[in-house]
Amino acid sequence: MTTIRTATAADLPAIAAIYNDAVDHAISTFDTVHQPPEHFADRVASTRPGDHVLVAQDGDDVIGFAYASTYRPRPAYDGSRETSVYLHERARGRGLGRAIYTELLDRLDADGVHVVVAVIAQPNPASEALHAALGFERVGALREVGHKFGAYVDTAFWQRFGPAAR
Repeated sequence: MTTIRTATAADLPAIAAIYNDAVDHAISTFDTVHQPPEHFADRVASTRPGDHVLVAQDGDDVIGFAYASTYRPRPAYDGSRETSVYLHERARGRGLGRAIYTELLDRLDADGVHVVVAVIAQPNPASEALHAALGFERVGALREVGHKFGAYVDTAFWQRFGPAAR
């Protein structure tokens, strides 16, 4: 049985392993080098409203994580958060991304976050379908802003307003 819960420091190695698999095999992150578990420590430790890291756990194994963090480090952006979700290869295609993302969005709504931003590397029809199903709308794109696996990659910007703005 899979459970979704708040991440702890003990989850950092599993979070890094899932993320580093995306570094090696996906355009969902533009990182090109592995990140150590400590890279995620500040996110997990944050108690600031709107900052959340959730994990999906199946038995003893963390098989996915999602987080919301500062969109940009300037005070005028305090009501906005950027979100990401990453799943272990064996966890994909089971509806887990939707489940963990829904819990994350519920927490952001409870915190009064005004707008949630997602940046989706292109092409990624599965991620775009997930975001559309969860109330996001595509609001723009940047062409060829990343370079990974020998090719330039576009990104699409999606946003979802919190309940007070809907």
